[in-house]
Amino acid sequence: MLPNEMPRLQHGPVVLRAFESRDAALVQAAASDELIPLITTVPVSGTHEEALAFISRQHDRLFTRTGYSFAIADAVSGEAVGQIGLSLRDIEQGRASTGYWVARAHRGRGYVTAALQALTVWAFELDEVERLQLYVEPWNRASWQAAERCGFQREGLLRSWQQIGGTRKDMYVYSRIRQDPSIPTASS
Repeated sequence: MLPNEMPRLQHGPVVLRAFESRDAALVQAAASDELIPLITTVPVSGTHEEALAFISRQHDRLFTRTGYSFAIADAVSGEAVGQIGLSLRDIEQGRASTGYWVARAHRGRGYVTAALQALTVWAFELDEVERLQLYVEPWNRASWQAAERCGFQREGLLRSWQQIGGTRKDMYVYSRIRQDPSIPTASS
């Protein structure tokens, strides 16, 4: 059964937790990134009020049962460095999807891989999730390498899959299946 409360997950250098108002500065920093606002709901404006509205929308995902949106926080300092989510749009078919971003100042430190591993292990503890998938632009090598490090397999290229910044973009589709014995688990 899907939890009614946001869990707190930890793996290596990260803690996945609910967004807090103190994370508005992270959202404001992400708003200035050239890509994050194009592929997420991070506001382009970067105002404090818009950042708080973004945080409120992340909380709404739990209450509307459309998914879970976690702040990726450094396990030592508690500072939020990014976001990772679990979308439940297709949960009635046993499918969930994930997406993530880390602010530029925090990239290259293993946060995405650790966050994706924590989310994946937790997702497969939910009876409803049989398949977890994600989509990555082919040029985003760091992102698809993180997915591969977490046991996701590339299934193919979806041509002209999504409109980003007014242009149709190709996406790689990756997945992990619950029954795959080669996939690392929480005890791995």
